Amino acid sequence: MARMPCARGWQASISFGYSMERAIIHLNIADFAVAVERQCDSRLRKRPVIIAASPRSRATVYDMSEEAYQDGIRKGMNVRQAVRLCRRATLIPPHPERYQHATAIFLRTALPFSPLVESADCNGHLYVDVSRSRKLFGPPADIAWRLRREVRSKLGIEPIWTLATNKLVAKVTSRLVKPTGQYIAGSGEEEKILAPCPLDLLPGLEASDILRLQQFNITRIGELAALSAAQLAIPFGRRGGYLLELARGIDFTPVFPPGRTPPIIEQEHQFPGGSNDRTEVEKALFLLAEKAGSRLRRQGLATGKIAVALSYSDHDGLSRQANLALPSADDLALFTLALHLLHMIWHRRVRLAGLRLTCHRLVPPPPAQLAFFDERKNDQRTLLLPALDVIR
Repeated sequence: MARMPCARGWQASISFGYSMERAIIHLNIADFAVAVERQCDSRLRKRPVIIAASPRSRATVYDMSEEAYQDGIRKGMNVRQAVRLCRRATLIPPHPERYQHATAIFLRTALPFSPLVESADCNGHLYVDVSRSRKLFGPPADIAWRLRREVRSKLGIEPIWTLATNKLVAKVTSRLVKPTGQYIAGSGEEEKILAPCPLDLLPGLEASDILRLQQFNITRIGELAALSAAQLAIPFGRRGGYLLELARGIDFTPVFPPGRTPPIIEQEHQFPGGSNDRTEVEKALFLLAEKAGSRLRRQGLATGKIAVALSYSDHDGLSRQANLALPSADDLALFTLALHLLHMIWHRRVRLAGLRLTCHRLVPPPPAQLAFFDERKNDQRTLLLPALDVIR
């Protein structure tokens, strides 16, 4: 993913009013593992650093400093290739326990300002929902400055901070000011801020989506946002509406508090003795889709992304995931996409030991829309599914 030219020490002049519904602060310690290692060893500062296991192994790059990034080093790159590209870099092994300890301090620093603090796994990112913290701590921008000072005091590391009305815009703007800086995205300015950014800065946009858009000479988020849902429906079908919302900075994803991960629904099937019979495996997958759909409907939810994972009798395994065009709890929609994913990853002749279907991005089901044409078949299935749930 491309990095934008950084704007060090820049601060927007836009400020939030008290009438804003949501205020999400995104704290980001750039190159988190490297920043922690530099606090432990000051000799690493100002030097290009690569964190990876010994180059004699088949290890990949765990993290790298900004200097190493500018020399072409990327996460996941083979360490031998990385060392050849940046011979002046200092190579050190990863220390996960250090990163976990720093993450715990990072999280504890933010919690006094809001109970809604979401932390990713030891990578230096925090989302803090301060929408209801104004009366105690003042305007959201003031809270962000205080958080920055607190983190710098306790960790010795100065984080990037951004402020926006949702997680999506807060994350994109943190990439705009990386490796240091701050950004305030005012309410109503989301689409304008995203417009000049390249497509690969937009979370939720998959590589295949970007390639398809590039075929139409669309390379910027604003170019995507300028299209209509009808135009995007031609190459993307119903998924076009979802992409349009992303490009216009629309995101209602909540900030999940500590100890609560984004909810998922998971269904598994085991094959006693193993199986490589296509009919049996597809039947098992359909039953998993039925069970997942039934659970979604009982909870009044729909899923926006599903994953299919298979395990072989020799303990090997594969998985693949994909987004639905629109969030759905329809058994047939889940099974159709799940079957496609299964055929993408099931190639070996070794017997399957198990199959798992996981539903991610659980949201309230989208409202029904009026159609110009007769859609009685869909209406009948919508009525049929709850009846089948009762029978089951």
